[in-house]
Amino acid sequence: MATGFAGDVVPGVHVIVDGYNVTKRGYGSLTLQAQRARLLSGLGALAGRAPESEITVVFDATAVTARPVGVAAPRGVRVLFSRSGQLADEEIVRLVRAEPVGRPVVVVTSDREVADTSRRSGARPVPSAALLARLDRS
Repeated sequence: MATGFAGDVVPGVHVIVDGYNVTKRGYGSLTLQAQRARLLSGLGALAGRAPESEITVVFDATAVTARPVGVAAPRGVRVLFSRSGQLADEEIVRLVRAEPVGRPVVVVTSDREVADTSRRSGARPVPSAALLARLDRS
């Protein structure tokens, strides 16, 4: 998985994606279900090219009326929904802080607060547009 999505692969990197932050910027005219499906399809292709990396996508459960059933995660992509009453932002920060010191972590978001908090916790924030551009080239 590329840390800047420019093509360089960093073994063992954990890429944490702020799901709706990415999809609403890239596929905002689609339904939430279609947004998720499109993002997961693209991430599945990336995961297939970098199997030594880990990809986690976090979606806000509050953005859907009921927790989606049967969200098909492609091989190599873990899908999480925030807990009821919690934003995906909080789950992303929790995931970053749970990583062992020294493990490369990339957080894909254009949310300034999530990016800043992630950076302070040792992760490298990457704007949503960078991932969207990478997925468009795939």
